[in-house]
Amino acid sequence: MEAQQVLHFVPSDTSSTGRSKNGYVFQEMELQDGEQEDCGKGSPVANKEIYDSQIQISASDPDCSGFGLLNTTRKYVKPMNFQEEVRAHRDLDGFLAQASILLDEKAATLDDVLRRMLTHVVEDGHGSCDADEVMNSLFTDAGGKEFNVHLLSETIQGVTATSTGIRYQQSWLCILSNVRSLQRRHVCIARLERPQNWGVNCCEARYVILILAPPRTKSTKTAIELGRTFATMFSDISFRQKLLEAKSEEEFKQELVCQRQQLSIANEKQEEEEVDNSDPRKGKALQCKDFLKAGKGVYDDLRRRLPLYPSDFTDGITGKDRCLLKYTTTAIFLYIAILLPAIAFGSLNDESTRGEIDVQKTIVGQSIGGVIYSLFAGSPLVIPLTTAPLAIFISVIRGICDDYDLDFDAFYACIGLWNSLFLILGGLFNVSLLMKLFKRSTEEVIALFISIAFVGDAVKGTIKIFQHYYHAPTFATTNSTALLLQINELLEKANNQTGTSPGNHNGTVSPPEHALISLPESLVLCTRERPVLCLLLMLGTLWLGYALYLIKRSPYLNAKIREVVSDCALPISVVIFSFIGSYLFIDIQLPQFSVHDGPIFNFPPFDKLSSMNTLSAFGLGFLLALLIFIDQNIVISLTHVPEHKLLKGTAFHWDLMLTGFINILMSCLGLPWMHAAFPHSSLHARQLAKVEQHVENGHLYSTIVSVKETRLTSLAANILIGLSAFMLPIPLQWIPKPVLYGLFLYIAATSLDGNQMVDRMALLLKEQTSYPPTHYVRRVPQRKVHYFTALQMIQLIILCAFGMYPLPYMKMVFPLLMILLVPVRTSLLPRVIEAKYLDIMDAQHM
Repeated sequence: MEAQQVLHFVPSDTSSTGRSKNGYVFQEMELQDGEQEDCGKGSPVANKEIYDSQIQISASDPDCSGFGLLNTTRKYVKPMNFQEEVRAHRDLDGFLAQASILLDEKAATLDDVLRRMLTHVVEDGHGSCDADEVMNSLFTDAGGKEFNVHLLSETIQGVTATSTGIRYQQSWLCILSNVRSLQRRHVCIARLERPQNWGVNCCEARYVILILAPPRTKSTKTAIELGRTFATMFSDISFRQKLLEAKSEEEFKQELVCQRQQLSIANEKQEEEEVDNSDPRKGKALQCKDFLKAGKGVYDDLRRRLPLYPSDFTDGITGKDRCLLKYTTTAIFLYIAILLPAIAFGSLNDESTRGEIDVQKTIVGQSIGGVIYSLFAGSPLVIPLTTAPLAIFISVIRGICDDYDLDFDAFYACIGLWNSLFLILGGLFNVSLLMKLFKRSTEEVIALFISIAFVGDAVKGTIKIFQHYYHAPTFATTNSTALLLQINELLEKANNQTGTSPGNHNGTVSPPEHALISLPESLVLCTRERPVLCLLLMLGTLWLGYALYLIKRSPYLNAKIREVVSDCALPISVVIFSFIGSYLFIDIQLPQFSVHDGPIFNFPPFDKLSSMNTLSAFGLGFLLALLIFIDQNIVISLTHVPEHKLLKGTAFHWDLMLTGFINILMSCLGLPWMHAAFPHSSLHARQLAKVEQHVENGHLYSTIVSVKETRLTSLAANILIGLSAFMLPIPLQWIPKPVLYGLFLYIAATSLDGNQMVDRMALLLKEQTSYPPTHYVRRVPQRKVHYFTALQMIQLIILCAFGMYPLPYMKMVFPLLMILLVPVRTSLLPRVIEAKYLDIMDAQHM
């Protein structure tokens, strides 16, 4: 059921939970299940149905001072239709002609804000009124002086009604009043310097719209009708964000005019439906004939996406809404977040292939493939990378070549070409339509497995360092002859002290039985400081990066600086701890990746392969294509979740085909393959997002207002990565391996934001009173929620068991295991949990 946004008109407001710190309370609207269903169908909006409720304020003693009775009427007000209702344009024109706008108002309490707005109206010469009279009309003290509950008389607020409940828009408030002494209507808008907490459902007020009107007027000019006009405009979250950036009244007015133009576009809904139809996850049910329409998906993707191509380069660069600083910090973040995994996986490939694919080739391949993808992909926010599963696949290929005496370059290229052929055919025959079968819960299981894999890589690398340096001694010299001579001298001295002992046949001296000989410090290096320092560098990189990432939620510094520091959290952490490890502890040798001299591009000698070798490469190419197909489409799906509010649509079919073309080039040049990577793609979208925070029942939520869908950030990052090939071995070797492992932990930690499976797993450790008011907590029985979470955890454990098992050949069938998660969700889980509850838990938070 789609979300429907309506306006909530409260003629007489009261509170069921008490008084706010400012003395003003706003009643929270709670509808029963039946009422929620009606709201979702839109009947209250169409019929203007009114819900009346008698609310009795109880007290321990009804005769005590302050007791009274209040009556509250709730009514949904239909949003203003700017396409059909002429009055909407006339209302805005009248306001622009005599605008009363307060920017960055510093008053904190609602009384002070309203008095400042009334004073501003009088000072601008737009009318004269008695401030006390107007204030009395704005508030109602129902019981007189002995009843001190101070409430607003009439307000309009935005609410979002969905099948999962109702959520208030708390950043703006429209206050209405009929004043007898007025001869005409007045509108004043105040933008507060900082959000204010004015009680339940108004915890972070940033805009106040004051509507004053005479009581006797034409029906289309009443305070409610005028309030509808401005409330409809302020219900758009992206419009409110633009108003925050306005620096003068003229810019504020211009944003109002632009918002009116957008609301007046007649074909807006048609464009939105076209974008929705472009997504293979939506639309009609899957049919076999859809796979026989060769090239239709790619054609539709290009036909829809090509007209938007120029805007991918100009958005945020030209015009008033420029965000060069955001682009710069995002490009720096991507540069570090892509380069360091490329170094890590390049080092892993170097060890497994014995130098056939090393760090330098991985960096060059990343730059070439990343630039091509940034220029031509239909989803420019998606980041292609060579990943851990691909590194494992390459190590298995190296093992097969060793077992059967095959040429690695030729066999590797042959598998890559078969893989690319399958990917191109998949794009031509619309195989990405299978994404209709993938539910959000299945995608989140796979996403969480990828995050755990990053943690596993970091932990395994650290364990290897401890095994190599903490327990095993390291000698000061690598000259074995000199080392044996020094040991023999020590043994002779020990024998002279305890009595002579005959030497053995090879000339070495045998020590006395059960004798303990201590080697001098000049002979053995103390190595335990190495693993301890590595552990501290890894955890320090994680700690500093994540602490700076969360600084945007803190009250320190100002909002702009917090945003920049949060965006640059990863680069700052990597630079600082690389400096600590490579300079401050320069006397401690840390593990580093190796760099080889040799040609970067290796052209494969296909003539060294037999027909049976080519046939065996066919099967491996199919398994590889299956792995890339699943990862590619799931990453695009996770990047284009509804919460990100991406407007330019997806291009699943074209992007899959483009990945095939890129991997043809990678295979022929002897470079590592690549595909869309998680969580880099989702983090890229969040880096480019404008966020608005709201409080709901004491829990803080971040809502993405808009995302800049640009190609420039990923393009710049991949060009910088290409230039980094000239920084080998120095200074890139100054980045210790533990810092790379800390980066893996950081990426895994930040990728957990927004994962509903992680949120539901946290519920298992919380008491019920601290559960957040999410849609599944409100609509699904608690036991069903925990059952569903437990079943997801079982699927995750099975994935981890197969994906991380040390036997390499078992990992070859890992893509088939991910495919099996689809029938588990669609066929098996509905037999355990009702389908309606599964659909609710698969929905997004509203």
